[in-house]
Amino acid sequence: MPPTPFHDLDAYVALPRTGGLTLSPDGSRLVTAVSTLNPDKTKYVTALWEVDPAGERPARRLTRSAKGESGAAFLPDGSLLFGSARPDPGSSGDDADDPVPLLWLLPADGGEARVVAKRPGGIGGVVVARESGTVIVASDTFPSSGDVESEEKRRKERKEKKVAAILHERYPVRYWDHDLGPDAPRLFAGTLHDGDTPLDDPAVELRDLTPDAGRALDSAGYDVSPDGSAVVTMWNMLERGGLRQSLVVVDVATGERRVLADHADYEFETPRFSPDGSTVAVVRGKRSTPTEPVDQKLVLISVADGTLRELTADWDRWPSAPRWTPDGSALIVVADDDGRAPVFRIDAATGAVTKLTSDDYAYSDIVVSPDGATVYALRTSYLEPPAPVRLAADVADQQSVPLPAPAPSPALPGTVAELETTTSDGVRVRAWLARPAGASATSPAPLLLWIHGGPLNSWNAWSWRWNPWLAVAQGYAVLLPDPALSTGYGLDFIRRGWGSWGKAPFTDLMAITDATVARDDIDETRTAAMGGSFGGYMANWVAGNTDRFDAIVTHASLWALDQFGPTTDAAFYWVKEMTAEMAAANSPHNHVDSITTPMLVIHGDRDYRVPIGEALRLWFEIASRAEAEDGEMPHKFLYFPNENHWILTPQHAKVWYQTVFAFLGHHVLGKDWEIPAILT
Repeated sequence: MPPTPFHDLDAYVALPRTGGLTLSPDGSRLVTAVSTLNPDKTKYVTALWEVDPAGERPARRLTRSAKGESGAAFLPDGSLLFGSARPDPGSSGDDADDPVPLLWLLPADGGEARVVAKRPGGIGGVVVARESGTVIVASDTFPSSGDVESEEKRRKERKEKKVAAILHERYPVRYWDHDLGPDAPRLFAGTLHDGDTPLDDPAVELRDLTPDAGRALDSAGYDVSPDGSAVVTMWNMLERGGLRQSLVVVDVATGERRVLADHADYEFETPRFSPDGSTVAVVRGKRSTPTEPVDQKLVLISVADGTLRELTADWDRWPSAPRWTPDGSALIVVADDDGRAPVFRIDAATGAVTKLTSDDYAYSDIVVSPDGATVYALRTSYLEPPAPVRLAADVADQQSVPLPAPAPSPALPGTVAELETTTSDGVRVRAWLARPAGASATSPAPLLLWIHGGPLNSWNAWSWRWNPWLAVAQGYAVLLPDPALSTGYGLDFIRRGWGSWGKAPFTDLMAITDATVARDDIDETRTAAMGGSFGGYMANWVAGNTDRFDAIVTHASLWALDQFGPTTDAAFYWVKEMTAEMAAANSPHNHVDSITTPMLVIHGDRDYRVPIGEALRLWFEIASRAEAEDGEMPHKFLYFPNENHWILTPQHAKVWYQTVFAFLGHHVLGKDWEIPAILT
């Protein structure tokens, strides 16, 4: 078959990547964000594009800058707010030396974008009240700052004196890929006002709504009522050894705050005001214990008195990112379901669930038209990256309609099949299998078992970081299974692996691998396993519990669970699942003496979810057992000093894939070991 972008890593990393979706108040304009390579191909830059909801006009680009744009939100008059660190033409300071995102406005008539608000710590998380146009943003602010001047002074002082120290007085201290502090998010409110004279540009003067927030708003989702009078936000409540996510309402006029929902056994996320502002829809998660997994339900909470009604008590799926229909009669959600992520409509009065899409796609970024008739979303699967589509808001089991996208879907080097097996304990386990176009009984393909992270996750959507088509272009068949702990199969399926990672998840993976290598188009004599995060944990467990694979790649992986637990960025969450006894029983490091399979270890130093210590210990323990007298051994360690849990920069992604395929080519295909040139 002719070459595709997946046959050339330069072509692959240059593919445009679409994400996010917002709809204008009158329903006539959809805006999405598209990331492309900068001129020197070292990072991705995001621009805003407009998509025609009617599907008649081609997509058109709205913004262009070296710094990129993000966080689009419409004002009631149709003008568009967005964040960007591009230089402010009206500024005379030294902002260009240390740029932060400013709040920009692109007029509805298509005039030139201009800055309407700025903060020393930058601006992000823009939401707008549908009726009043009240603007809510988040901005990182120092605890001692009471106004813009004091904030600027503190930042300037630290910069000039090159002080990066952070004094922590509470746990946690890190989150995924960044340190917490010394500044912290606060919420600010404002309204776009005209200037005092015709020469003055309109501006948003921001007021601090949460001056005493501390670390309560770290990673918090929030929404503003349609009339702009209130903000509902997640709020981190401190408890012994950690925190939990509660829900508070903030009065926009006074900053007065009251708790809307807080319970020691639950956490709350993605709150959304109803169209009349009287109710908040929110996903409530039952907190896990060592014997019971987390569970998530959609609940409705009265803003007036906090009365709570569980809407999906009997639905064995996890709804996410709820969106109200304009009349308040229903909510539109997405939920993982049997290797897909369909769109569902949930009746606000009865909780009745209607599945709106019946295809093999995963949907995200739901928005609903002002008349309530249409839902817009991004749609993806292993056949195509995210792209905008539309569907009817009240029709069951339909096929969504693609809209003219900013970027076409790339040609693929193979096909996708779905397969399943039944385990020894009678449980169905399913998977996707991506195969090269030429795989057949006379030319069977070598197999790569790819194990997903999470572990509460599902292989149901396109991934730019773990893209099976790059391996397919190399001639491999890639197996993408959902073992125990995967989402979309009900709570009992998660419960099978809860606190027992080395049991059902492992045996499920081996069972689906057995079923796959039994196919005549798969070569069972040439196989490898790989995974990242929890998938890396499973790759390590596989290495110590079977020698059936020719090679194993483990990325950002958990190795010694007793060490991992207290050093991960959210240790308080970890102890809810794993007791010391469970950690000991399920820790891969206890099986190091059984490892004979060549391993490629990959880790980023700035990974705070799975700290670098896991890789350092793994590398020492396998290397010290495998190294020959002449210093040779089959294992390799690919280390990224300035990457985190994910390898995100384009050229590092190339190095990642080059090294993985060189390692697999050597051990699975019998090729000579060839180090990527840039690493020599």
